[in-house]
Amino acid sequence: MNRSTATPIRLLATVALSTGLAGCISLAEMSAPAKHASATRSPQALQADRLFWHTLHGGDYEGIAMALQAETGAYLDNPDDAITAAHVGWLHIWRLAESGRMARIPPTITDDATLARRYFEEAVALDPREARYQGFLASAQLADGAIHHDEALKRRGYATLKASIQAWPEFNLFTGGYVMSALPADSPQFQEGLAWQWDNLDACAGTHVDRQQPDFPHYAASARIDGPRRACADSAIAPHNVEGFFLDMGDMLVKAGDWQTARQVYANAQDAPNFATWPFADTLRSHLAHAQENVARFNGPASGRGKPGDQMMAVSTMACMACHQQ
Repeated sequence: MNRSTATPIRLLATVALSTGLAGCISLAEMSAPAKHASATRSPQALQADRLFWHTLHGGDYEGIAMALQAETGAYLDNPDDAITAAHVGWLHIWRLAESGRMARIPPTITDDATLARRYFEEAVALDPREARYQGFLASAQLADGAIHHDEALKRRGYATLKASIQAWPEFNLFTGGYVMSALPADSPQFQEGLAWQWDNLDACAGTHVDRQQPDFPHYAASARIDGPRRACADSAIAPHNVEGFFLDMGDMLVKAGDWQTARQVYANAQDAPNFATWPFADTLRSHLAHAQENVARFNGPASGRGKPGDQMMAVSTMACMACHQQ
């Protein structure tokens, strides 16, 4: 065999070996036993839960690190606990979303997107029927993909988001619209997100809501808020879910330039049963009063993360707390 024929043969052998190894690795992964969710939860996990809810409902951003220590420790003690995995993911999302609270935001804050994605992947794998986990996973995938300019991950996140909406529209139509609200107002993704907010109102009302006169209390008065529609009301998990929804949707309409309709949407929040105890009621009133001038502000160069009175809810220091703080 001369050198001219030996080189191609070596290359073919190398390719064959690489292909064979890849096939073996793929087969090994496919044949690995699946994880199964725990039937019970440990005392450590339940104790971590209590700290989680105390931190979340208290709006204690500085307490996230301690809550993460507790929840991550409980997860490592039992990596088959879907609820604990989701709580770890949620804490990472919260820390990233409201990072404007920090005096100086470190570059490592972006690691929270990656960690949130990883833990929500575990939560979904352990409890694939929980549509809320799917929606949160989609949010983390989209955020992580955007940070790393990973188009494949962003597309996976969008597909996950669409699947989550199909699984529980009353919950994840809002999740989808919220995720898209930080994008440019003239982008197709933002416009789709705004359409999802309207679809969410229809799903919650059980009928088509008038796009020019969106008087939601009129529709909600005859709607049953149970079953899947429980996502349309304030709850123990999200004490100000209704108020937060209308603040975000109003902000999206303002950003889109329709400040007149936005003012009507904002007004719906004032009819929420718990509006009087909402920590961010003054922010809603400010956005309502300054809706017209906020069109430029929400679309301007200074529309990044900042204080609630100056920014859209989705990019403010109340991005999560608007719904969850007691």
